[in-house]
Amino acid sequence: MQLTPGRMLYLVDLAGTLLFAIEGASAAITGKLDLLGLMVLAFATALGGGIIRDVLLGATPPSALRDWRYPAIAFTGAAVVFFFHQFVLEAPAQLIMVLDAAGLALFAISGTEKALLREMSPLVAVLLGGITGVGGGTIRDVLLTKVPGVLHADVYATAALAGSAIMILCRRIGMTDAQSAFAGGIVCFTLRVVSVWRHWNLPVAA
Repeated sequence: MQLTPGRMLYLVDLAGTLLFAIEGASAAITGKLDLLGLMVLAFATALGGGIIRDVLLGATPPSALRDWRYPAIAFTGAAVVFFFHQFVLEAPAQLIMVLDAAGLALFAISGTEKALLREMSPLVAVLLGGITGVGGGTIRDVLLTKVPGVLHADVYATAALAGSAIMILCRRIGMTDAQSAFAGGIVCFTLRVVSVWRHWNLPVAA
């Protein structure tokens, strides 16, 4: 089967959905939520950012609600965490952080690509890439009555915005769509991982 750009974008979206669903379900376990709460948190974390993006783009109903595979993937990730949470919660924090960074990069790139396909300006495409990457996690934190981590923890949204910007810049200098997406994803992933490793944070008002 030929891997067209559209199909590659679709697979990237599904991979990000699974990673964020597992993260959302893990947060629900830590927050002592029941099975329903776990499913809701996994769905919101995995698909919230994409739904916000699609609504802002006028692509309604959002793809996460039109295509049954998206909620199926989200609920599958939630079920895996529910039945095997002993193993999931024992995973090293570094591994969880790396998987989260991978999910952030996948969503930032897919969100940027979808905005570009809708002929949005580069600035709007970068913003929508960032929203796709961090929207679900923000909803998760709000449901858990926390200040969203994206507003105060490490370099998170900044990494998503940087990856989206690099993706667009690479296209402008003549790189292929696939090469540009790969470059943007690598920048987002690397910036997020290095920021955690080096304890980088954006400046705050003194």
